[in-house]
Amino acid sequence: MATVEPVQPGLIGHMSVAVLGAGSWGTALAALIARHGHRTVLWGRDAKAIASLAATHENARYLPGVVLPESLEATDDMAAALAGCDLVLVVVPSHAFADTLRALAPHRPAHAGVAWATKGFEPGSGRFLHEVAAQMLGDTVPLAVVTGPSFAKEVAQGLPTALTVHGSSQVFAQQVADVLHGPAFRAYTGDDMLGAELGGAMKNVLAVATGVADGMQLGLNARAGMITRGLNEMLRLNAAIGGRAETLMGLAGLGDLVLTCTGDLSRNRRLGLALGRGQSIEEAVREIGQVVESIQTADEVMRQAERHNVELPISSAVRSVLHGELTPGKALQLLMSRDQKPEYPAGLFE
Repeated sequence: MATVEPVQPGLIGHMSVAVLGAGSWGTALAALIARHGHRTVLWGRDAKAIASLAATHENARYLPGVVLPESLEATDDMAAALAGCDLVLVVVPSHAFADTLRALAPHRPAHAGVAWATKGFEPGSGRFLHEVAAQMLGDTVPLAVVTGPSFAKEVAQGLPTALTVHGSSQVFAQQVADVLHGPAFRAYTGDDMLGAELGGAMKNVLAVATGVADGMQLGLNARAGMITRGLNEMLRLNAAIGGRAETLMGLAGLGDLVLTCTGDLSRNRRLGLALGRGQSIEEAVREIGQVVESIQTADEVMRQAERHNVELPISSAVRSVLHGELTPGKALQLLMSRDQKPEYPAGLFE
């Protein structure tokens, strides 16, 4: 086990941050926060991988070749990671989100709020992650979601990035944004957790659709149409559940959607590309080698849509393709044969 050395208050920075989840995104965010001068402890469950990361300052599996700050501490002991922290940042796949909250709850310092950079819904229930967090941690713990267009590799390399932090408390959202904000990283704030989480989850499903279209070599017109009509689906479901349209016209929606649909670092886009080229889903996931959130998220998006009686033809087609109920070619045929209609339903932006 890699141990965490005690740090005198104020020696490294004015905040102490525990980042839970040592995959590519958790590691990239931990490195970013550490570079900004905050004491940062990265927790991961794989003791061997954490020991290697602590010794070499490299996450060889998820971010090979990226040199991590020497000040970044790493441990597989959650209690040690959380000891004395001012802020908890959870960065695990959505299927591990509830278990991670359950594990951190007894060790969280009373003053420390909890933020997460996890995208998706709670598998099975379809609940939004802020609903899960509020139930498990209580109404008095400040909560926030970190979301927007961001590839972990680029953040870890120090390339310019802009994200947004939406929180239950403006003060806490600003606190989270402050530890992220720096010379190459802009962090904005908002208070629409519902819309922000919907955008971060739905874009993964729509990236599969765009990837399939590109894998089938349908052209740039089709890609642009798929992204735009995908945004339309996001806006309509968002309106039905009570989110704000402007949230999805910003970094949490449009920004993240464009990046994930067009950037080949996106696992969800790569899944779509493989399916569009005729590969099986099992083969595609094996080649990607990491969690592909869209596989579970497609089911949860459609659960939300059916609950609120919202028609989402692209998202529905993605779910059917991922379950092997439709081939990509048949899904395209069904989408292109739909009845004509106005581009936007009346009242969408009111």
